[in-house]
Amino acid sequence: MRCMRWTTVGAVFVPALLAAQQPAPAPKHDAVVMSFKFFAAYFGRELVAAFDSIPARDYGYRPTPTQRTIGNIAQHLEEANYGLCGRLGTAPHAETANHSLADTAMAKSPKDTLVARLRASLAYCDSALSRLNDEQLGDAVSYGARGAGLKAIPARTLVGFVTDLAEHYSQVASYMRQLGMVPPSALPPKRRVAIELPLDRLSSFVGTYDLPPSAFQGAPGVLLEVRILDGGLYVKPTGAPEARLWPESPADFFVKEVDAQIRFTRNASGAVTGLVLRQNGEDRVARKVR
Repeated sequence: MRCMRWTTVGAVFVPALLAAQQPAPAPKHDAVVMSFKFFAAYFGRELVAAFDSIPARDYGYRPTPTQRTIGNIAQHLEEANYGLCGRLGTAPHAETANHSLADTAMAKSPKDTLVARLRASLAYCDSALSRLNDEQLGDAVSYGARGAGLKAIPARTLVGFVTDLAEHYSQVASYMRQLGMVPPSALPPKRRVAIELPLDRLSSFVGTYDLPPSAFQGAPGVLLEVRILDGGLYVKPTGAPEARLWPESPADFFVKEVDAQIRFTRNASGAVTGLVLRQNGEDRVARKVR
């Protein structure tokens, strides 16, 4: 029975498992673009984490003379992101004086500069993707009357963008292994330690929270019912099993069975007004409705 409870509790915060327990929903509008957003966010996040963790002294490393250095991969990704996402109907990227330099010179920029440029290019792509919907996807590109944007976006552009991120993350991960480092995607989850909180503090979190749909994972919106049970704090999403929330700070809680955390938010007067659910690198903000 204990193992069964862990299995069902694990489904609380895993959209794919939760969906498997419910009738198949109608096809979601923009489901194709949503999938590209999810994988772009995932690989973009892992790439930034990888470049952040590699020491600056190793940015000139490459396994063989014919391969790109780590610095050159970062520079290439920045350039490729702007090039590919510039085809998605968003405003062109404004280049700086540094972009007039040769690629080999830009690749030798300081680590912090390369990582900052990579972050900026990913933010540019995120903005471009946020404006897309499935109806815009097609095989031909044509300019329309609505602003300067593209009416039709070749699906192959999205495939190329996400594939480029995935391929280069695999490349950087391989380099990290050869340098004796563990890639971000292979790191174990952070070890979390529960603390004790008085019952009156836990009681302030009791209520109903409106969790909106996932921006990247396609999970539907649900109501989260938070209550006190046997001296502990529990959360129950609509139509799903209840899970215990373990405190690791006065405002931060975690679920032991899956890698999911909740942070409760307060207003200036100290009243709890909502929560933030973090899972799979995505933050979903829920408003307290009662």
